[in-house]
Amino acid sequence: MDEPTTPPLASAEDPTLVLLKVEEAARRLRIGRTTCYALIRSGELESVPVGRLRRVPADAPAAYVARLRTAQRAA
Repeated sequence: MDEPTTPPLASAEDPTLVLLKVEEAARRLRIGRTTCYALIRSGELESVPVGRLRRVPADAPAAYVARLRTAQRAA
C-alpha cells in the first residue's frame, strides 16, 4: 500500500527561513508584488539589502500586520 506523503513546504511557508524574497513576503501578506515594493519604499515593511538583492526578514510581515491592527484599534 502506498502511504500518503506530504508535499514539501513551499518556500513562503518554510518556518526555517530567515529572509524572504519580496514575492514571498507579498504572498504571506496576500498583496501584490508592486504593493509590497511600495510598502518597502515607504518604510512600512522592513527590508534589508543582500548584495544587489532586497530581502524581507521573516518576522517583518507579521510585525507590519501588528502595527496595522494597533493603529486601527487606536483610531
